[in-house]
Amino acid sequence: MHVENLLGDQNLGLRPLWAEDALLRREISGVTVTDLEDPARFVRAGEAVLSGLVWWTPQDGEGKADRFVRALRAADAAVLLAGEETHGAVPDELIEACVRHGMPLAGVPPHVMFRAVTESVYVRQWGELSRRHALPGQLRERLGRLLAQGAGPDAILAAAFGHLGTAASVRTGTGRTVAAVPADSPDGTEGAGVTVAVEADGLSPYERWELRLSDPDAVPPGLLHEVAAVLARCQEALSRRRADDRQAADDLGALLSRPGADGDATDLADVERGLRACGLPVEGPYRVVAAATGARLGGAAEGALAEAVAWAANGPAAVGRLPDGTAFAVVAGAPAADESAGAAWSRVAACVPGEPFHGGTGTPAAGPRGLAGALAEARYALTCASGGAPGVSALVDTAGLGSLGALLAGVPAPVRAVYSRTVLGPLFDAETASAAALLETLRAFLACDCSWARTAEALHLHVNTVHYRVRRIEHFTGRDLSRLPDRLDLWTALLCRGDG
Repeated sequence: MHVENLLGDQNLGLRPLWAEDALLRREISGVTVTDLEDPARFVRAGEAVLSGLVWWTPQDGEGKADRFVRALRAADAAVLLAGEETHGAVPDELIEACVRHGMPLAGVPPHVMFRAVTESVYVRQWGELSRRHALPGQLRERLGRLLAQGAGPDAILAAAFGHLGTAASVRTGTGRTVAAVPADSPDGTEGAGVTVAVEADGLSPYERWELRLSDPDAVPPGLLHEVAAVLARCQEALSRRRADDRQAADDLGALLSRPGADGDATDLADVERGLRACGLPVEGPYRVVAAATGARLGGAAEGALAEAVAWAANGPAAVGRLPDGTAFAVVAGAPAADESAGAAWSRVAACVPGEPFHGGTGTPAAGPRGLAGALAEARYALTCASGGAPGVSALVDTAGLGSLGALLAGVPAPVRAVYSRTVLGPLFDAETASAAALLETLRAFLACDCSWARTAEALHLHVNTVHYRVRRIEHFTGRDLSRLPDRLDLWTALLCRGDG
Protein backbone atom coordinates (compact mmCIF):
# COMPACT_ATOMS: atom_id res chain seq x y z
CA MET A 1 0.00 0.00 0.00
CA HIS A 2 1.35 3.42 -0.97
CA VAL A 3 0.89 6.76 0.75
CA GLU A 4 -1.32 8.03 -2.08
CA ASN A 5 -3.59 4.97 -1.69
CA LEU A 6 -4.10 5.71 1.99
CA LEU A 7 -4.70 9.43 1.55
CA GLY A 8 -7.08 8.75 -1.32
CA ASP A 9 -9.20 6.22 0.55
CA GLN A 10 -12.70 7.72 0.38
CA ASN A 11 -13.93 5.52 3.22
CA LEU A 12 -11.50 7.21 5.62
CA GLY A 13 -11.91 10.82 4.48
CA LEU A 14 -8.37 11.92 5.43
CA ARG A 15 -7.45 15.54 4.56
CA PRO A 16 -4.12 15.73 2.67
CA LEU A 17 -2.26 18.84 3.85
CA TRP A 18 1.14 18.51 2.21
CA ALA A 19 3.08 15.99 0.11
CA GLU A 20 5.28 15.80 -2.96
CA ASP A 21 4.51 13.37 -5.76
CA ALA A 22 7.60 11.28 -5.14
CA LEU A 23 6.72 10.89 -1.46
CA LEU A 24 3.15 9.89 -2.30
CA ARG A 25 4.43 6.87 -4.21
CA ARG A 26 6.26 5.49 -1.19
CA GLU A 27 5.09 2.09 0.16
CA ILE A 28 3.70 1.92 3.71
CA SER A 29 5.13 -0.92 5.80
CA GLY A 30 2.84 -0.57 8.81
CA VAL A 31 1.23 1.81 11.30
CA THR A 32 2.43 3.24 14.63
CA VAL A 33 0.26 5.29 17.00
CA THR A 34 2.18 7.65 19.28
CA ASP A 35 1.87 10.85 21.29
CA LEU A 36 5.44 10.93 22.54
CA GLU A 37 7.39 14.15 22.06
CA ASP A 38 10.31 12.14 20.65
CA PRO A 39 8.86 9.09 18.85
CA ALA A 40 12.00 8.12 16.92
CA ARG A 41 12.74 4.99 18.97
CA PHE A 42 9.30 3.52 18.31
CA VAL A 43 8.90 4.28 14.61
CA ARG A 44 10.21 1.96 11.89
CA ALA A 45 11.10 2.83 8.34
CA GLY A 46 8.13 3.15 6.03
CA GLU A 47 5.49 3.34 8.73
CA ALA A 48 2.51 5.67 8.78
CA VAL A 49 2.50 7.54 12.11
CA LEU A 50 -0.81 8.36 13.78
CA SER A 51 -0.71 11.08 16.46
CA GLY A 52 -3.45 12.78 18.43
CA LEU A 53 -1.10 15.78 18.99
CA VAL A 54 -1.59 15.58 22.76
CA TRP A 55 2.13 16.29 23.09
CA TRP A 56 1.76 19.83 21.57
CA THR A 57 0.11 23.01 22.89
CA PRO A 58 -0.14 26.49 21.29
CA GLN A 59 2.36 27.77 23.89
CA ASP A 60 4.96 25.32 22.57
CA GLY A 61 5.24 27.21 19.28
CA GLU A 62 7.09 25.77 16.35
CA GLY A 63 10.02 24.39 18.36
CA LYS A 64 8.32 21.26 19.68
CA ALA A 65 6.55 20.64 16.36
CA ASP A 66 9.87 20.89 14.54
CA ARG A 67 11.55 18.41 16.90
CA PHE A 68 8.67 15.94 16.50
CA VAL A 69 8.75 16.02 12.68
CA ARG A 70 12.55 15.93 12.60
CA ALA A 71 12.41 12.73 14.71
CA LEU A 72 9.96 11.16 12.27
CA ARG A 73 12.21 12.06 9.38
CA ALA A 74 15.22 10.55 11.12
CA ALA A 75 13.25 7.32 11.66
CA ASP A 76 12.29 7.36 7.93
CA ALA A 77 8.51 7.41 8.53
CA ALA A 78 6.38 7.41 5.38
CA VAL A 79 3.61 9.83 6.39
CA LEU A 80 2.25 11.69 9.42
CA LEU A 81 -1.48 11.43 10.09
CA ALA A 82 -2.38 14.13 12.61
CA GLY A 83 -5.62 13.97 14.60
CA GLU A 84 -7.73 17.14 14.49
CA GLU A 85 -9.84 16.45 17.58
CA THR A 86 -7.39 17.75 20.22
CA HIS A 87 -6.86 21.24 18.73
CA GLY A 88 -9.79 21.47 16.30
CA ALA A 89 -7.39 21.42 13.34
CA VAL A 90 -3.79 20.54 12.51
CA PRO A 91 -1.63 23.42 13.84
CA ASP A 92 0.09 25.59 11.23
CA GLU A 93 3.37 25.10 13.09
CA LEU A 94 3.16 21.36 12.40
CA ILE A 95 2.29 21.86 8.73
CA GLU A 96 5.28 24.19 8.29
CA ALA A 97 7.58 21.73 10.01
CA CYS A 98 6.45 18.92 7.68
CA VAL A 99 7.12 21.12 4.64
CA ARG A 100 10.63 21.96 5.92
CA HIS A 101 11.57 18.35 6.56
CA GLY A 102 9.75 16.77 3.61
CA MET A 103 7.26 14.72 5.65
CA PRO A 104 3.89 14.00 3.97
CA LEU A 105 1.05 15.18 6.21
CA ALA A 106 -2.70 14.55 6.38
CA GLY A 107 -5.35 15.50 8.91
CA VAL A 108 -7.53 12.87 10.57
CA PRO A 109 -11.04 14.33 11.10
CA PRO A 110 -12.49 13.94 14.62
CA HIS A 111 -15.09 11.39 13.49
CA VAL A 112 -12.46 9.04 12.05
CA MET A 113 -11.17 6.50 14.56
CA PHE A 114 -7.46 5.72 14.52
CA ARG A 115 -8.38 2.05 14.48
CA ALA A 116 -10.13 2.51 11.13
CA VAL A 117 -6.93 3.90 9.63
CA THR A 118 -4.87 1.03 11.04
CA GLU A 119 -7.31 -1.56 9.75
CA SER A 120 -7.34 0.03 6.31
CA VAL A 121 -3.57 -0.36 6.05
CA TYR A 122 -3.49 -3.96 7.22
CA VAL A 123 -6.51 -5.14 5.24
CA ARG A 124 -4.84 -3.80 2.10
CA GLN A 125 -1.60 -5.53 3.04
CA TRP A 126 -3.36 -8.86 3.55
CA GLY A 127 -4.69 -8.63 0.01
CA GLU A 128 -1.28 -7.85 -1.45
CA LEU A 129 0.31 -10.78 0.41
CA SER A 130 -1.12 -13.27 -2.11
CA ARG A 131 2.08 -12.63 -4.07
CA ARG A 132 4.52 -12.76 -1.15
CA HIS A 133 2.90 -15.34 1.16
CA ALA A 134 4.42 -13.81 4.28
CA LEU A 135 3.24 -11.98 7.36
CA PRO A 136 3.79 -8.23 7.46
CA GLY A 137 6.99 -7.49 9.33
CA GLN A 138 5.23 -5.47 12.01
CA LEU A 139 2.65 -8.19 12.60
CA ARG A 140 5.30 -10.89 12.73
CA GLU A 141 7.17 -8.91 15.37
CA ARG A 142 3.99 -8.36 17.34
CA LEU A 143 3.15 -12.06 17.32
CA GLY A 144 6.70 -12.83 18.39
CA ARG A 145 6.39 -10.45 21.31
CA LEU A 146 3.10 -12.06 22.33
CA LEU A 147 4.73 -15.49 22.30
CA ALA A 148 7.63 -14.21 24.39
CA GLN A 149 5.14 -12.78 26.90
CA GLY A 150 3.37 -16.14 27.21
CA ALA A 151 0.18 -14.98 25.52
CA GLY A 152 -2.55 -17.50 24.87
CA PRO A 153 -4.29 -18.40 21.58
CA ASP A 154 -6.96 -15.75 22.11
CA ALA A 155 -4.37 -12.95 21.99
CA ILE A 156 -2.60 -14.53 18.99
CA LEU A 157 -5.87 -14.88 17.10
CA ALA A 158 -6.99 -11.32 17.87
CA ALA A 159 -3.66 -9.88 16.72
CA ALA A 160 -3.62 -11.88 13.51
CA PHE A 161 -7.25 -11.63 12.41
CA GLY A 162 -9.02 -9.07 14.60
CA HIS A 163 -8.81 -6.38 11.92
CA LEU A 164 -10.29 -8.48 9.10
CA GLY A 165 -13.93 -8.46 10.20
CA THR A 166 -14.25 -12.17 9.46
CA ALA A 167 -14.81 -14.92 12.02
CA ALA A 168 -11.80 -16.99 13.05
CA SER A 169 -11.34 -19.64 15.69
CA VAL A 170 -8.95 -22.17 17.17
CA ARG A 171 -10.58 -25.51 17.98
CA THR A 172 -9.55 -28.93 19.15
CA GLY A 173 -10.09 -32.00 17.02
CA THR A 174 -13.30 -32.67 18.96
CA GLY A 175 -14.72 -29.28 17.95
CA ARG A 176 -14.21 -27.53 21.29
CA THR A 177 -13.48 -23.81 20.80
CA VAL A 178 -10.21 -22.71 22.41
CA ALA A 179 -10.23 -19.12 21.13
CA ALA A 180 -12.33 -17.12 18.69
CA VAL A 181 -12.59 -13.78 16.93
CA PRO A 182 -16.19 -12.94 15.92
CA ALA A 183 -17.19 -11.40 12.63
CA ASP A 184 -17.91 -7.67 12.48
CA SER A 185 -21.41 -8.18 11.06
CA PRO A 186 -24.15 -10.53 12.31
CA ASP A 187 -24.19 -12.20 8.89
CA GLY A 188 -20.46 -12.88 9.01
CA THR A 189 -20.75 -15.94 11.19
CA GLU A 190 -18.24 -18.74 10.88
CA GLY A 191 -19.23 -21.39 8.39
CA ALA A 192 -17.19 -24.20 6.85
CA GLY A 193 -14.59 -21.75 5.56
CA VAL A 194 -11.03 -23.04 5.53
CA THR A 195 -9.27 -25.17 8.16
CA VAL A 196 -5.53 -25.49 8.75
CA ALA A 197 -3.93 -27.95 11.17
CA VAL A 198 -1.81 -26.53 13.99
CA GLU A 199 1.17 -28.90 13.99
CA ALA A 200 2.45 -28.67 17.57
CA ASP A 201 5.02 -31.23 18.71
CA GLY A 202 4.65 -33.66 21.59
CA LEU A 203 0.84 -33.71 21.74
CA SER A 204 -1.66 -36.51 21.35
CA PRO A 205 -4.23 -36.44 18.51
CA TYR A 206 -6.88 -35.58 21.09
CA GLU A 207 -5.16 -32.30 22.01
CA ARG A 208 -4.24 -30.95 18.58
CA TRP A 209 -5.66 -27.60 17.47
CA GLU A 210 -7.12 -26.49 14.18
CA LEU A 211 -7.22 -22.92 12.84
CA ARG A 212 -10.46 -22.05 11.10
CA LEU A 213 -11.33 -18.96 9.07
CA SER A 214 -14.88 -18.35 7.89
CA ASP A 215 -13.85 -16.55 4.70
CA PRO A 216 -11.39 -18.64 2.66
CA ASP A 217 -10.55 -15.61 0.52
CA ALA A 218 -9.69 -13.32 3.43
CA VAL A 219 -6.01 -14.29 3.47
CA PRO A 220 -3.71 -16.25 1.17
CA PRO A 221 -3.12 -19.90 2.16
CA GLY A 222 0.59 -19.45 2.81
CA LEU A 223 -0.06 -16.70 5.30
CA LEU A 224 -2.71 -18.77 7.05
CA HIS A 225 -0.18 -21.58 7.50
CA GLU A 226 2.30 -19.10 8.95
CA VAL A 227 -0.21 -18.02 11.58
CA ALA A 228 -0.89 -21.71 12.29
CA ALA A 229 2.85 -22.16 12.90
CA VAL A 230 2.76 -19.32 15.44
CA LEU A 231 -0.18 -21.01 17.16
CA ALA A 232 1.78 -24.27 17.23
CA ARG A 233 4.56 -22.55 19.18
CA CYS A 234 1.91 -21.09 21.48
CA GLN A 235 0.41 -24.53 22.15
CA GLU A 236 3.83 -26.08 22.76
CA ALA A 237 4.57 -23.35 25.32
CA LEU A 238 1.24 -23.94 27.04
CA SER A 239 1.98 -27.66 27.14
CA ARG A 240 5.34 -27.04 28.80
CA ARG A 241 3.73 -24.81 31.40
CA ARG A 242 1.14 -27.50 32.13
CA ALA A 243 3.91 -29.98 32.94
CA ASP A 244 4.05 -28.68 36.51
CA ASP A 245 0.29 -29.11 36.86
CA ARG A 246 0.54 -32.67 35.53
CA GLN A 247 3.30 -33.48 38.01
CA ALA A 248 1.17 -32.21 40.90
CA ALA A 249 -1.70 -34.38 39.64
CA ASP A 250 0.63 -37.40 39.35
CA ASP A 251 1.70 -36.87 42.95
CA LEU A 252 -1.94 -36.69 44.07
CA GLY A 253 -2.69 -39.89 42.16
CA ALA A 254 0.20 -41.71 43.82
CA LEU A 255 -1.05 -40.54 47.20
CA LEU A 256 -4.63 -41.70 46.55
CA SER A 257 -3.39 -45.07 45.27
CA ARG A 258 -1.45 -45.71 48.47
CA PRO A 259 -3.05 -48.27 50.81
CA GLY A 260 -4.93 -46.53 53.61
CA ALA A 261 -5.02 -43.16 51.86
CA ASP A 262 -8.44 -42.49 53.40
CA GLY A 263 -7.24 -43.50 56.83
CA ASP A 264 -5.72 -41.39 59.57
CA ALA A 265 -5.48 -37.62 59.91
CA THR A 266 -1.93 -37.58 58.53
CA ASP A 267 -3.08 -39.14 55.27
CA LEU A 268 -5.99 -36.70 55.07
CA ALA A 269 -3.64 -33.73 55.54
CA ASP A 270 -1.44 -35.08 52.71
CA VAL A 271 -4.47 -35.38 50.43
CA GLU A 272 -5.54 -31.82 51.20
CA ARG A 273 -2.04 -30.55 50.41
CA GLY A 274 -2.14 -32.51 47.17
CA LEU A 275 -5.46 -30.94 46.22
CA ARG A 276 -4.14 -27.45 46.87
CA ALA A 277 -1.04 -28.16 44.76
CA CYS A 278 -3.38 -29.07 41.89
CA GLY A 279 -5.39 -25.87 42.32
CA LEU A 280 -8.41 -27.76 43.63
CA PRO A 281 -10.53 -26.78 46.64
CA VAL A 282 -10.28 -28.83 49.82
CA GLU A 283 -14.05 -28.98 50.09
CA GLY A 284 -16.03 -31.48 48.02
CA PRO A 285 -17.80 -32.84 46.24
CA TYR A 286 -15.42 -34.41 43.73
CA ARG A 287 -15.83 -36.76 40.79
CA VAL A 288 -12.98 -39.14 39.92
CA VAL A 289 -12.53 -40.55 36.42
CA ALA A 290 -10.07 -43.20 35.23
CA ALA A 291 -9.32 -43.67 31.54
CA ALA A 292 -7.29 -45.67 29.04
CA THR A 293 -6.87 -45.78 25.27
CA GLY A 294 -6.07 -48.78 23.11
CA ALA A 295 -2.61 -50.23 22.62
CA ARG A 296 -1.94 -48.15 19.49
CA LEU A 297 -2.19 -44.89 21.45
CA GLY A 298 -1.39 -46.19 24.90
CA GLY A 299 0.29 -42.98 26.01
CA ALA A 300 -2.48 -40.68 24.82
CA ALA A 301 -5.02 -41.36 27.55
CA GLU A 302 -4.13 -38.24 29.57
CA GLY A 303 -4.69 -35.96 26.60
CA ALA A 304 -7.95 -37.69 25.72
CA LEU A 305 -9.18 -37.48 29.31
CA ALA A 306 -8.18 -33.82 29.60
CA GLU A 307 -10.23 -33.06 26.49
CA ALA A 308 -13.25 -34.99 27.79
CA VAL A 309 -13.04 -33.16 31.13
CA ALA A 310 -12.80 -29.80 29.35
CA TRP A 311 -16.06 -30.60 27.56
CA ALA A 312 -18.05 -31.94 30.50
CA ALA A 313 -16.59 -30.54 33.73
CA ASN A 314 -18.37 -27.69 35.49
CA GLY A 315 -15.51 -26.98 37.90
CA PRO A 316 -11.72 -27.05 38.17
CA ALA A 317 -10.02 -30.35 37.43
CA ALA A 318 -6.63 -32.04 37.72
CA VAL A 319 -5.58 -34.63 35.13
CA GLY A 320 -2.62 -36.93 35.69
CA ARG A 321 -1.25 -40.45 35.61
CA LEU A 322 -1.37 -43.10 38.33
CA PRO A 323 1.74 -45.12 39.21
CA ASP A 324 0.58 -48.00 36.98
CA GLY A 325 0.16 -45.66 34.00
CA THR A 326 -3.63 -45.28 34.15
CA ALA A 327 -4.86 -41.77 33.36
CA PHE A 328 -7.13 -40.21 35.96
CA ALA A 329 -8.86 -36.94 36.73
CA VAL A 330 -10.23 -35.36 39.89
CA VAL A 331 -12.99 -32.91 39.04
CA ALA A 332 -14.25 -30.49 41.68
CA GLY A 333 -17.93 -29.67 41.95
CA ALA A 334 -21.17 -31.53 41.45
CA PRO A 335 -21.02 -34.13 38.64
CA ALA A 336 -22.33 -33.15 35.25
CA ALA A 337 -25.44 -34.78 33.91
CA ASP A 338 -24.88 -38.29 32.57
CA GLU A 339 -25.97 -37.13 29.12
CA SER A 340 -23.32 -34.40 29.15
CA ALA A 341 -20.54 -36.75 30.24
CA GLY A 342 -21.58 -39.37 27.68
CA ALA A 343 -21.73 -36.83 24.88
CA ALA A 344 -18.29 -35.51 25.77
CA TRP A 345 -16.86 -39.03 25.82
CA SER A 346 -18.35 -39.77 22.40
CA ARG A 347 -16.87 -36.58 20.94
CA VAL A 348 -13.40 -37.43 22.17
CA ALA A 349 -13.64 -41.07 21.08
CA ALA A 350 -14.69 -39.99 17.57
CA CYS A 351 -11.56 -37.85 17.33
CA VAL A 352 -9.46 -40.94 16.58
CA PRO A 353 -11.64 -43.49 14.74
CA GLY A 354 -10.81 -47.10 15.45
CA GLU A 355 -9.00 -46.34 18.70
CA PRO A 356 -11.07 -47.37 21.75
CA PHE A 357 -11.31 -44.86 24.56
CA HIS A 358 -12.47 -46.43 27.82
CA GLY A 359 -13.36 -44.68 31.05
CA GLY A 360 -14.82 -45.34 34.45
CA THR A 361 -16.33 -43.21 37.20
CA GLY A 362 -17.34 -43.99 40.74
CA THR A 363 -19.59 -42.55 43.39
CA PRO A 364 -18.86 -38.83 43.92
CA ALA A 365 -16.66 -38.19 46.96
CA ALA A 366 -18.18 -35.81 49.48
CA GLY A 367 -14.74 -34.60 50.58
CA PRO A 368 -11.01 -35.40 50.55
CA ARG A 369 -11.53 -38.42 52.82
CA GLY A 370 -13.57 -40.21 50.16
CA LEU A 371 -11.26 -39.61 47.22
CA ALA A 372 -9.24 -42.82 47.50
CA GLY A 373 -12.43 -44.88 47.55
CA ALA A 374 -13.82 -42.94 44.59
CA LEU A 375 -10.61 -43.61 42.68
CA ALA A 376 -10.84 -47.34 43.43
CA GLU A 377 -14.41 -47.37 42.12
CA ALA A 378 -13.42 -45.47 39.00
CA ARG A 379 -10.60 -47.91 38.26
CA TYR A 380 -12.97 -50.86 38.65
CA ALA A 381 -15.50 -49.21 36.35
CA LEU A 382 -12.68 -48.65 33.82
CA THR A 383 -11.87 -52.34 33.93
CA CYS A 384 -15.54 -53.09 33.31
CA ALA A 385 -15.57 -50.74 30.32
CA SER A 386 -12.48 -52.23 28.71
CA GLY A 387 -13.29 -55.84 29.67
CA GLY A 388 -16.89 -55.78 28.52
CA ALA A 389 -16.14 -54.67 24.95
CA PRO A 390 -12.40 -54.09 24.42
CA GLY A 391 -12.77 -52.63 20.94
CA VAL A 392 -15.66 -50.26 21.69
CA SER A 393 -15.28 -46.88 23.39
CA ALA A 394 -17.35 -46.59 26.55
CA LEU A 395 -17.69 -44.67 29.80
CA VAL A 396 -18.95 -46.83 32.67
CA ASP A 397 -20.27 -45.57 35.99
CA THR A 398 -20.23 -47.97 38.94
CA ALA A 399 -23.78 -46.81 39.64
CA GLY A 400 -24.76 -48.44 36.36
CA LEU A 401 -23.40 -51.88 37.29
CA GLY A 402 -26.88 -53.27 37.75
CA SER A 403 -26.27 -56.88 36.80
CA LEU A 404 -23.91 -59.67 37.73
CA GLY A 405 -22.56 -59.73 34.19
CA ALA A 406 -21.69 -56.05 34.31
CA LEU A 407 -20.05 -56.48 37.69
CA LEU A 408 -17.96 -59.43 36.48
CA ALA A 409 -16.67 -57.41 33.53
CA GLY A 410 -14.39 -55.66 36.00
CA VAL A 411 -12.76 -58.93 37.04
CA PRO A 412 -9.58 -59.60 35.04
CA ALA A 413 -10.14 -62.06 32.21
CA PRO A 414 -7.59 -64.63 33.49
CA VAL A 415 -9.35 -64.67 36.87
CA ARG A 416 -12.73 -65.18 35.21
CA ALA A 417 -11.34 -68.04 33.16
CA VAL A 418 -9.88 -69.80 36.21
CA TYR A 419 -13.15 -69.47 38.12
CA SER A 420 -15.22 -70.78 35.23
CA ARG A 421 -12.92 -73.75 34.62
CA THR A 422 -12.87 -74.61 38.34
CA VAL A 423 -16.65 -74.55 38.76
CA LEU A 424 -17.65 -76.16 35.45
CA GLY A 425 -14.95 -78.81 35.48
CA PRO A 426 -15.15 -81.09 32.44
CA LEU A 427 -17.98 -79.02 30.97
CA PHE A 428 -15.79 -75.92 30.54
CA ASP A 429 -14.22 -76.87 27.20
CA ALA A 430 -17.28 -78.73 25.81
CA GLU A 431 -15.08 -80.46 23.27
CA THR A 432 -17.34 -83.52 22.99
CA ALA A 433 -20.95 -83.62 21.85
CA SER A 434 -22.10 -84.93 25.22
CA ALA A 435 -20.31 -82.13 27.12
CA ALA A 436 -21.74 -79.49 24.73
CA ALA A 437 -25.25 -80.90 25.26
CA LEU A 438 -24.86 -80.75 29.03
CA LEU A 439 -23.59 -77.17 28.86
CA GLU A 440 -26.56 -76.17 26.68
CA THR A 441 -28.93 -77.83 29.13
CA LEU A 442 -27.33 -76.03 32.08
CA ARG A 443 -27.77 -72.64 30.37
CA ALA A 444 -31.40 -73.33 29.53
CA PHE A 445 -32.22 -74.82 32.96
CA LEU A 446 -30.89 -71.76 34.81
CA ALA A 447 -32.49 -69.36 32.32
CA CYS A 448 -35.85 -71.08 32.88
CA ASP A 449 -35.56 -70.65 36.65
CA CYS A 450 -34.82 -74.38 37.06
CA SER A 451 -38.24 -75.36 35.69
CA TRP A 452 -38.09 -78.90 34.29
CA ALA A 453 -41.08 -78.43 32.00
CA ARG A 454 -40.02 -75.06 30.55
CA THR A 455 -36.49 -76.33 30.01
CA ALA A 456 -37.77 -79.39 28.16
CA GLU A 457 -40.00 -77.18 26.01
CA ALA A 458 -37.14 -74.75 25.25
CA LEU A 459 -34.78 -77.58 24.24
CA HIS A 460 -37.45 -79.71 22.54
CA LEU A 461 -36.62 -82.60 24.87
CA HIS A 462 -38.57 -84.99 27.03
CA VAL A 463 -38.69 -84.01 30.71
CA ASN A 464 -36.97 -87.28 31.64
CA THR A 465 -34.05 -86.35 29.38
CA VAL A 466 -33.74 -83.03 31.18
CA HIS A 467 -33.72 -84.83 34.55
CA TYR A 468 -31.00 -87.19 33.31
CA ARG A 469 -28.82 -84.35 31.99
CA VAL A 470 -29.17 -82.27 35.16
CA ARG A 471 -28.03 -85.24 37.25
CA ARG A 472 -24.98 -85.59 34.97
CA ILE A 473 -24.23 -81.84 35.36
CA GLU A 474 -24.40 -82.18 39.14
CA HIS A 475 -22.09 -85.19 38.97
CA PHE A 476 -19.40 -83.44 36.91
CA THR A 477 -19.54 -80.11 38.76
CA GLY A 478 -20.13 -81.36 42.29
CA ARG A 479 -22.99 -78.83 42.65
CA ASP A 480 -26.61 -79.36 43.72
CA LEU A 481 -28.94 -77.44 41.40
CA SER A 482 -31.71 -77.54 44.01
CA ARG A 483 -29.63 -75.17 46.17
CA LEU A 484 -29.58 -71.43 45.38
CA PRO A 485 -25.87 -70.90 46.22
CA ASP A 486 -24.85 -73.67 43.83
CA ARG A 487 -27.12 -72.28 41.12
CA LEU A 488 -25.46 -68.87 41.55
CA ASP A 489 -22.01 -70.43 41.34
CA LEU A 490 -22.85 -72.17 38.08
CA TRP A 491 -24.58 -69.10 36.60
CA THR A 492 -21.54 -66.99 37.49
CA ALA A 493 -19.26 -69.58 35.88
CA LEU A 494 -21.31 -69.38 32.67
CA LEU A 495 -21.07 -65.59 32.69
CA CYS A 496 -17.32 -65.75 33.23
CA ARG A 497 -17.09 -68.20 30.30
CA GLY A 498 -19.07 -65.78 28.15
CA ASP A 499 -22.22 -67.90 27.97
CA GLY A 500 -24.51 -65.57 29.98
